This record gives sequence, structure tokens and C-alpha cells, in this order.
Amino acid sequence: MKSDASNFILAYDVSKNNLIMRGIFSYLFIILLTASMHVCGQSIMPEAGSLHTIGESSNLERKGRTVRYDLYVRDTIVNFTGKRKKAIAINGSIPAPALYFNEGDTAEIYVHNEMKVETSIHWHGLLLPNQYDGVPYLTTQPIAAGTTHKFHFPLIQNGTYWYHSHTRLQEQSGMHGALIIRKSVPDQEREYTILLSDWTDMKPTEVQRRLHNQSDWFAIKKGSTQSYAEAARVGHFGTKLKNEWKRMAAMDVSDVYYEKFMINGKPLQNVQNLKGGDKVRLRVINGSASTYFWLTYSGGKITVVANDGKDVEHVEVDRLIVGVSETYDVILTIPKNMKYEFLATSEDRTSTTSVWLGEGMEMPAKKLPGLNYFSGMSMMNKMMSRKGNMKEMKMTNQIMDMNKIMYPETAMNKKMPMDMSEDKLHMGHSMLEMMPKNDSSSLVTLNYSMLKANTDTELPKWPTRILNFELTGNMNRYVWTINNKTVSETDKILIKRGENIRIIMVNNTMMRHPMHLHGHFFRVLNGQGKYSPLKTVLDIMPMETDTIEFAASESGDWFFHCHILYHMMSGMGRVFSYENSPPNREVLDPVQSYKKIKSDDRTIYPLAKIGVESSGSDGYVIFANTRYRFSTEWRIGFNKKDGWETESHLGRYVGKMQWLFPYIGWDFRKRTIDPTERNIFGQSVDEGQNIFGQENSKNFRQVFHLGLQYTLPLLIVADASVDHTGNVRFQLLREDIPFSKRLRMSFMVNTDKEYMAGFRYIITKSFSLSTHYDSDMGYGGGITITY
Repeated sequence: MKSDASNFILAYDVSKNNLIMRGIFSYLFIILLTASMHVCGQSIMPEAGSLHTIGESSNLERKGRTVRYDLYVRDTIVNFTGKRKKAIAINGSIPAPALYFNEGDTAEIYVHNEMKVETSIHWHGLLLPNQYDGVPYLTTQPIAAGTTHKFHFPLIQNGTYWYHSHTRLQEQSGMHGALIIRKSVPDQEREYTILLSDWTDMKPTEVQRRLHNQSDWFAIKKGSTQSYAEAARVGHFGTKLKNEWKRMAAMDVSDVYYEKFMINGKPLQNVQNLKGGDKVRLRVINGSASTYFWLTYSGGKITVVANDGKDVEHVEVDRLIVGVSETYDVILTIPKNMKYEFLATSEDRTSTTSVWLGEGMEMPAKKLPGLNYFSGMSMMNKMMSRKGNMKEMKMTNQIMDMNKIMYPETAMNKKMPMDMSEDKLHMGHSMLEMMPKNDSSSLVTLNYSMLKANTDTELPKWPTRILNFELTGNMNRYVWTINNKTVSETDKILIKRGENIRIIMVNNTMMRHPMHLHGHFFRVLNGQGKYSPLKTVLDIMPMETDTIEFAASESGDWFFHCHILYHMMSGMGRVFSYENSPPNREVLDPVQSYKKIKSDDRTIYPLAKIGVESSGSDGYVIFANTRYRFSTEWRIGFNKKDGWETESHLGRYVGKMQWLFPYIGWDFRKRTIDPTERNIFGQSVDEGQNIFGQENSKNFRQVFHLGLQYTLPLLIVADASVDHTGNVRFQLLREDIPFSKRLRMSFMVNTDKEYMAGFRYIITKSFSLSTHYDSDMGYGGGITITY
């Protein structure tokens, strides 16, 4: 018995130890599996681009969790267009992985920067502690190369949001992803997350540089140039002439040419397992850098149910435009057992991207035609004064889309009476009555006045402070400002906790601006009273006046800016700063950190144009930023007697339109002249006198001078200067007169009896064929290289 008992006890002990060991190994396996999922950046939630029903996963039913994600930021190579290009991926994908949470969860996100440069992540639209907002140097320390940053914040809201880099131009290179917070009581529709994006093969820094240097290469690529030949061909020569008389550059609705537009990183997506009668919720996020998208659906009406993460009363429309960084939740119905297209078309109509819903025969959405730019130009001419200001219009909340004159599908260019006299300009919404009631123009297009919150959104009974923001800037030098000041030219706007801030915004530019406020929802005063919708982004159209308001209930510094990436980097923004806020432990040196914020719009952009022709070389190099410019130009004759000249200017642009440019500079010149030589008019090229009767030093001079340039009507630059010897020179100059899509003319004439005229035919963004006649060097032909 003793032996049997001992054997039984021994067997029990072994069995117990096996159970214990198996339990330990099982526990360790679960820990390792969970850790590996985190390390790989995998989500326990469905990814963006997968169709799913709320409640399918037991994880969705758990509340109050701490949900961890690990995001690895790496340099990568992509091939979206047949060319290998550098990009930035998170967890190996572009766009970044979608992050899913439930309302009430706590987000714990580790961002591992494996690049050689610093980065950042901003959680767009989230209400969170200031230190986690993710604007480097303003709210959160930049994530240095090779380091990891932990974000830990509660999720006190639900809805469709996204995240992206806020470091310089990294967002354009692929650093953006969806962030979805499900309701505690989930909606029942199946859903699909869509992140729209734009892709350029050109380096984002090069895009920004070319925008600042007035290159029209993007317009050539898009087919949106508005030359005199093109204007004459469609009967708008006078429109083009008037446009330039008012010193306006060619208009456009989007600044950048993009090779690809994508949904979740692909041109086309397919959502299957849908049949007739099914409904699906699309969470649409515009994660592009600078592109607005028109959304249309071949299966019928689009039901808008949420905007910028907040629910609204359901409204049915035929189409809507989603601004840069806006989000919309829409519900679509599958009419029959077929395949229907949800089409996203870039606002400039250059290309599309789409999602196909269902299975069977394809039912494509109707493609939107190209824009009538000269019709838009004609409209803008009537609305722009000679001083560059937009005439006052009583327009608000996208009710009257003045770009609509450019849409061929509305046929407004032929049918809408264009009486834009002063009395008509103040008719406001009654101008809607002027629209034709044909099948196309009767389509229901979403505007902000149609959005109504489904709960009371009135602000607390706090004192109200009113701020007036005029959105300003000009396309000629690509300057974007608020009240004619960039971020670097202003101080922070101090606000107090316990007051309501009302902002009246007037868009005095010809571009749309999606204005985004960090860390707060604001009310859009759209006529819905206490049910005014809450948003974090307001798309304000040209000539509009819109009013928003928010309760100042936070602390710290919060960025308010245009979300077109290149506008923000050019200075269109402000910083709201709560008085008496506790120190932000993420901002170690507030003074030096704010200087880093200001450095963005102070960036200096180089430009060079080098002509090499049979008679010699001429060209210039320019270094310029928002206000200042330094330039050096030269002329070198290949014939020794033609000699050389170099002239340099350093100055500052003045005024909102920057038409005035005072400068200091120097001019050095030397050439050998044959007294018997004659120009094309039979005149001697010897020095003689200038037209003011002063000794002409055009053959030899070494002078310093003061001058003033002013842009005249027709974009002609008048230049008056006086040198240290007292000689005066007056000059008229214009470059790049657009004769045709690719043919440009330039000319110069001055009181020293010098003159030049030439042509340049653009082959590529950097290479042109050129020819010109110069009073010094005669005829020449060759090439011009542009950088």
C-alpha cells in the first residue's frame, strides 16, 4: 500500500508539474504572440480597405482598454508610376496602417523613427492633452532619428479621423494613415475606410521651390495653361488681356501636378460580398497634401451622415467635394446585384481614383469633364479690382460656388448671365436664381448650410471675443498669409480659458483654403442655430466670408492653419496660446522652439536661368523667400569685344500683392566698342548720352545704386535706379509672356539705349530652346537651362 501510495503521489506531483509547466508555457506564448503583433505593427482590428460588420470581432465589444500600436517610420522606395522614387512608409506601407479604437479606450502608441532625420505625428481632429498634439517644437518634441516616442492619451470621442507627419513636407511623401474611433454603441452598417491621397514623382521640396519661383511647368503638365493663343482660339483674347492688365497670373484650382491619385495607396479598390439592397458606410478621409476631390456614385444618392468625425442629420446629395484634410462618413445603397463605382475626381479634373462596390456587371460613374479656365478667368476679372483685392461678396458656407462657372457639366458658361456689375455683386444668395434649371445643374451638391448637428452645440455662456482674419496672398510669388502676415511675422494670439472665440474669416484670394484648428471643435455658423455643425476643418472658398466659434476650454499652444501643405509652409497660419498655461514638458526651450516654427516660412528658395546661345550667355541666379530677394544677373559675349556685365540686387517686397520692390545693388560692366558699329536701327552703339542727357556708361561702369521696381499692368516690371555718380536709369522688363502653351516671349528696354527681345520654347521643366536679339551682343540662338 505504501508503495502504491507513493507511486500515486509521485504520479500526481508529475502531472501537477506538467500542468503548471504547460500553463507557464501557454502564458509565455500568449505574451510573445502579443508582443510580436505589436512589433510587426499588426492591429487586432480590421485594416483600412477591409469590409466588415461592427461586432464581428469580440475585441470590438470590450470597453475601456489600453490599445497599443507600434509604428515604425522608415525611408522606402515605391513605384506608383513606373519610376522608383523615395518615400516614407509606416510599418512598411503607404498609406500608414489604419488604427482602430473604441470610444473610451486609451491609446498607447509608440512611434519608432528609423530614419536619419527627425519626424513627428499629429493626431488630426483628436481632443487630447496638448503635449501629445504632435506639432514639433510647438506642442511635442520632434522624434529624433533613431529614437522612440510614446503617445498615451484617452479617447473621449468617436468618429473618422487620421494622423500624419507635421514635419516640413513629409506628409506628401506618404506619412499619413486613418484613425477610426468606434462608438460605444456601434452603428450597424458594414463599413469601409477610404483614405484619399495624391502622389508626385517630384521631390516635395522641389515642388515647393518651383511654386515659389513662378514656374508654370505644372500647368503645362495639366493642360491648364492660359496663353494668348489659347485664349484667342476660344474667343477669350480680351479676357486674357484684361486678366494681365489687372496683374493677375493665370488662374488654377490646384497648384501641383500629380502623377497619381489613390485610395488606400491604390488607384482602384474593389469591395465585394455586397448585393442589391445592402448598405455600406464609407469613412472618407482626404489625406492629400493639396488636392480637393469631387465624390460621385453611380448607384444613386450619397447620404452624408458625419463630417470631421461628428454626426450630422442625414442629408442626401448627388455629389460633394471633400476639402484637404476633411473627413466625411457617407452611406451608399447597392441598388441591384451589380458593381457600382464610387468615384473621386481631383478638383482640377486631371485624374480619378475609385472604389467598386458589389459584384457583376460594372456600372461606372459619369466622368467629370475638364474645366473651362477662361470662363473662370472672365468671372475673376469682374470680381478683382486693379489693386488686387476681391470685391465684397455676400457669400458664405459654400452656398454659392463661384468656381461653378468653370464646370462644363453645369453648362453655366453658356446659360448663366454674367452681369457682374456692382449691384449684382451684392446680391449674395439670390444669384442662385440665375443658375439654369437643366438636368445637370439641378444635381444636389452638398454645401455647409445643409449640415445640421443632431445635438445642441451651443457654446457655454462665456464672454465672446471676436477676431477678424483676412486670408491673403498672391500666386505670383506664392505667398500665403493671414492679415498679410505669415506665422513668422506675428506673435502668438493670447486667449483665456473661459471665453468663447469667434473668428470671422474673409477669403480675399482666388484659392480655396481648408483652415484647420488643432485640439478643438468649432461651430460653423451656417443658419442652423443651436444645431450648427461642429468641425475641425473649414473649406472657405474665394470671396467667401465665414464665421466659426469655439469654447476656449484647454491650455497650451494650438496651431490654426491652412491644410494645403504648401500654403501652410508658406506662412498661412496662427498660433493660439492660452494665458497662464502650465509649462509643457515636451517644449524644453519655448523661445528657441518657436523660432524653429517660424523658420518654415522663412525658407530661402533658389532659382537659376542660364542661357547658352551662339552670341553669348546670359542668365540670372535668385535666392528669395516670402519677403526678401537677392539676385545676380550676367551677360557674357563669346566675341571678346562684347565684353561682360554683372548686376546684383538685394531688396524686400512691400505690400500685400508685393508689387513694390525697393533694392540696393551694384553694376559692373566692361566691353570694347567699334565706333563704326551700328545696331538694327542704324544707330551707333558707342556710349554717347542716355536719354536724360547724362553720360552713358553702358560700355564701362563700376557703380553702386539704389532702385525701385514696381509691377505695372500687364505684369510689366518698371525699374528706376540712381547710381553713386548720379546717373539715372529707367527700365521696362517682362519675362515669360505666354504666347502659346509652351512658347514664351520676353523683352527689355531702358534709358541707356539698351534693349532685348527673345523667345523661349519649353521642352521640359529644365530645358528650353531659345533665341533673342540683344543690343549689345546681337542675334543668338541656343538653349536655356532652368533650375
